[in-house]
Amino acid sequence: MNTEDRKNKIIEITKDLLQRVGFEGEVKFSENGPNESKLATISIESEKDLSMLIGKNGQNLEAFERLVRLLASRKLATAAAGQADPENDLHFIIDVNDYRKSRTDYLVGIARDVARRVIQTQRAEALSPMSSYERRLVHTELASYKEIQTESIGQEPRRRIIVKPQPEQLLK
Repeated sequence: MNTEDRKNKIIEITKDLLQRVGFEGEVKFSENGPNESKLATISIESEKDLSMLIGKNGQNLEAFERLVRLLASRKLATAAAGQADPENDLHFIIDVNDYRKSRTDYLVGIARDVARRVIQTQRAEALSPMSSYERRLVHTELASYKEIQTESIGQEPRRRIIVKPQPEQLLK
């Protein structure tokens, strides 16, 4: 199955599931995800209120995305008739009315603020629990700060990031 057929199949699956859960929206597929990540993005846009699809802190959106990925994986595997194909890896995220983009901007802003406070006070701070995708964004953003280090602690769904000052010997 070629790349264009895969995109169209994923769009079709997303539209169908969206309709089945009672929402309407325009579904688009783009190659670059938020912040120029390598993930493709499936955008759902609607004039109607889709906050129920997003859910608290994007939890419903994550579940919807998992369902789309599962359905796409099954349908694409069936279409490929069991052929091993590295192209069959499904690397995409679903964004609803630019929620993920605004959430990413918000998390990056919070992470930078916490990093500045940790550098200034030399005291560790914990961020709120977040998804693995969001934690990866924060770890990546704060990796450029030489004066701090980040660490994920806890178990899902309460897994969070601790931002702490870099030990003195590592700063030299």
